[in-house]
Amino acid sequence: MSKDPAAAAPTRRALVSHLIRTRIAGDVATSRENNLDHYRELAEGNRYYWFGLDLGNRWTDQEAVLDLMAERCGVVPDAGHRSGQDTIDPELTVDALDRMAVVLHKAVENRSRVLLATGHPAGLYAVHHELAAALRAAGCTVITPAEHLYADGGEIRHLAAVSMLHRAGGLVHTHSPDPMREILTALERDGQAPPDLVVADHGWAGCAGGRGIDTVGFADCNDPALFVGEAEGSLLVTVPLDDNVPPHHYAPMTAYLLAAAGLPVPA
Repeated sequence: MSKDPAAAAPTRRALVSHLIRTRIAGDVATSRENNLDHYRELAEGNRYYWFGLDLGNRWTDQEAVLDLMAERCGVVPDAGHRSGQDTIDPELTVDALDRMAVVLHKAVENRSRVLLATGHPAGLYAVHHELAAALRAAGCTVITPAEHLYADGGEIRHLAAVSMLHRAGGLVHTHSPDPMREILTALERDGQAPPDLVVADHGWAGCAGGRGIDTVGFADCNDPALFVGEAEGSLLVTVPLDDNVPPHHYAPMTAYLLAAAGLPVPA
């Protein structure tokens, strides 16, 4: 049984307050120093920070990356702010959720084949799990990868149709695009079409978007690649948020997203 999405969801105003209170947005835990380090690494061509996207030589100016992140994520725009607190604009978070909802609604209308994956099994898995259940209930085909796929010294596993990387007895945090690359290669090898839509984060999203697959993702303020990808059209939507708060804090956000997409909220 599923619940009525509109009845279960917070209003926009209530959600913005919740995002600030739980530090999903607003004054977030990620430091300014960490953000600027990552923007510099991306600009200097460190592929680890590209999340599987091919950025060429188009983003070699660290200040241009900062400007983009101020515009799309809501970090402090002042280049002279070098240390201490940084921010995510909760209004931008909700705006992006609204755009993602449009994509999810279209996927339901088209009965799309959807792949969900996360590099944050202790955080964003809670969001992806609910989305997978709702999309399946609405008539989408939720893709699960073949067994015995390996990347980065681990095995790709799925829990409730959400793909993650397993290593040394546990699900692990990863930025790598290689697990998604392995999934897409396996689908092709098995004669299956690629997903119509990928819902993911980190390199899972970057790799899919870089392959030309319709992709929506979630990203923290220290992960500029997916915002760059959205700016360039490789990703349809990137939602700015702290991507590793206690998972139950994401529940109102997920309910809002499901309601905006017209999807059922699993009981």
